[in-house]
Amino acid sequence: MRTFGKIVVIGAGVLALAACGEKQNTAAPAQSSGAAPASASSSAAPAAPKGKECTADDVKTTGKFGEAPTITIPDDCDPPKKLITKDLEPGTGEGAKSGANLKMNYSLVTWSNKKKLDSSFDRGEPFDLTLGAGMVIQGWDQGLEGIKQGARRLLIIPPDLGYGQGGRGIAPNETLVFVTDAVSVPTDKG
Repeated sequence: MRTFGKIVVIGAGVLALAACGEKQNTAAPAQSSGAAPASASSSAAPAAPKGKECTADDVKTTGKFGEAPTITIPDDCDPPKKLITKDLEPGTGEGAKSGANLKMNYSLVTWSNKKKLDSSFDRGEPFDLTLGAGMVIQGWDQGLEGIKQGARRLLIIPPDLGYGQGGRGIAPNETLVFVTDAVSVPTDKG
């Protein structure tokens, strides 16, 4: 049994996880400090290496901005060891900078089992975060830099920028694959 509802929590009142409050969220997980509760997910033995590291082009997605995406992870390559970002739709305006208050939608698939773990699209409610403030995992703070209003971005986040040794419903050494939509990116006035 997975416990999705403990993944993302707002600072005021719900223990320092970021994003969508008390709803079931995983997209903007707080940085793992090693003190996270034990994961309820089972950890399967690592798959045998395929000898080729996947790229953004190997991960297939469907759907347009504002639509719930599908994410298909390939079987013929290994998860990347570094953060990968790819704009699937470019968006317009200025790119987000550290300190920007973003409103994002997302869908998350875990690499090891290729299943959707969480999606704000399914709930019909995006969430807010302050970019670069440590409210979310490092993969989000780094991977959303420069995102523009109306952009759809693929994020492939290695364990060291996600949950590392696991916790909050995420298996140890899990690679996270997100499709994110920038619902609101403030413009810099000044």
